[in-house]
Formats: sequence, C-alpha cells, structure tokens
Amino acid sequence: MSEIETAAAAHEGGGIPHIANWLSWFAQSLGEHSRLGRWIETYEDLLFAGIVIVILSAICWAASRKMRMVPRGLQNLMELIIESLNDFIAQILGPDAREHTPFVGALFLYIWIMNLIGLVPGFKSPTANLNTTLGLAICVFVYVQWIGLRNFGIKGYFSHMMENPPDALMFVIGLIFILPVHIVGELVKPISLAMRLGFNITGEDAFLAVAVGFGPFGIILQLIAMGLSLICATAQALVFSTLSTVFISQMCAHHGDDDAHAPENAHALKH
Repeated sequence: MSEIETAAAAHEGGGIPHIANWLSWFAQSLGEHSRLGRWIETYEDLLFAGIVIVILSAICWAASRKMRMVPRGLQNLMELIIESLNDFIAQILGPDAREHTPFVGALFLYIWIMNLIGLVPGFKSPTANLNTTLGLAICVFVYVQWIGLRNFGIKGYFSHMMENPPDALMFVIGLIFILPVHIVGELVKPISLAMRLGFNITGEDAFLAVAVGFGPFGIILQLIAMGLSLICATAQALVFSTLSTVFISQMCAHHGDDDAHAPENAHALKH
C-alpha cells in the first residue's frame, strides 16, 4: 500500500485524519463480519500500548541481565537515563526523589515511547486516544492520593486539604469553602493531564497524516512533521511527568505553602 493509499484509507471514515497501521490492515483483511477483526479495531490502542510495555520490558531485561560494576553498553545507557531522571525529579521533590523516581521515571519512559512509536511505519501512538491518557492520569491521581494518606494519615490528609486550620473558626471556613475547592482541584488534575497529552499527540498524528497524504510531493512537509513530532513527543512526556511530580510534591510531608521544591515554571507548564 502506497503512502497516498495509506492516507486515503485513514480518511475513509472521516473525522480526524490518521495514518493506517498494520493492526487496522489486519482487522480489515479478516472482513467486516469477523469478530476478531472487530475486537482488534476496538482495542487497537490497548494492543499498541501492550506492545510498548513488551519493548520496554525487553530493553530493561537486556540491560540488567548481566550487571557489571563498571557499566557499559545498554546497561550504561539505562543507568545514565535513570540517573538523569532522578536528578531532574530531585529538583522538585528534593530528598524524596529516590522514592518516587521509579514511578515517575517509568511514567515518562512509557509515555515517551508510546508517543514516538507513531513515527514508526505501520504503528500508531496509543496516547492519541483519550482512553489511554485518562488511564495514565487516573494512575497518577491514585498514586498522589495514596502518598497523601500515607504521609499525613486520614485526619492529617483532610487537614492538609483545608490548609491546616489553626483554630475553630478557620476549621469551619476550611470545611465549608477550602476543602470543596481542593477536592474539585484534585478531581480536575487527571482530566487536565489526560486532555493535554491526548489532544497534543492527536494533533501531531493528524499533521503527519496530512503530510503523508501529499505523497512524494510532500516529502519536505513530512520531514518537518516528523521533526516537530519528535519534539512534541518528548515535550509532552516531560510535561506530563513534571506535573505529576509537582502533584506528588504537594502531598509530601515537607511540602509547605511556598512549594519550595516546585520549579518556578510549574505554572507555565500547566499551559
């Protein structure tokens, strides 16, 4: 199937343009009445997300299979990536970074590879689907709330959500006004994370599909689209992970009103 035919196939159903992938081709080859074909089309993004998990697991297994005191090759590369992620997270979480680097680091690598896999011919970015990004955001939400409950306890958690009222009057004000606002804010955070990542990757994939639709005449446009996609894929994985780290820092025991460990540009990242 040529590039033009691929793009045309992506436009047949209307809606947002996208490039056809090998799973959709396989599902179509089974026929429209095939139950397996319909199942593949329904869970296409989940299958690609699973493929990314297999890829990351294989890389980690290969890197840690024969650990050496003096790392080299793939082990050296993975240790460099992990240390870099830990140093970055430490700028936000300070001494708590080591505890949360496994979660945030895995989150970054998983999202990053899912974003990038859409640039591989025949593959698709699972993060272009809001179901995928919302699932990731819910994982962050549950993790953040668990950290808060573990660090503060149930009573301390709700006191923290009411800005630690010093007296009875402030307690009533916090219970009536501040607590509901914080609860709404906590519920909005995963929605914001999911929509930001999903819409950005969807727009990136749509631009690439339009560029591919021009065929050989759009090679320059395709190169531009791929370059922008590389930047966008990395930036969006970084933004998602950074905001997740900021949310975690707000539930750490050392967190204060001045957000001492939060980056100065955290507010800018939210936009």
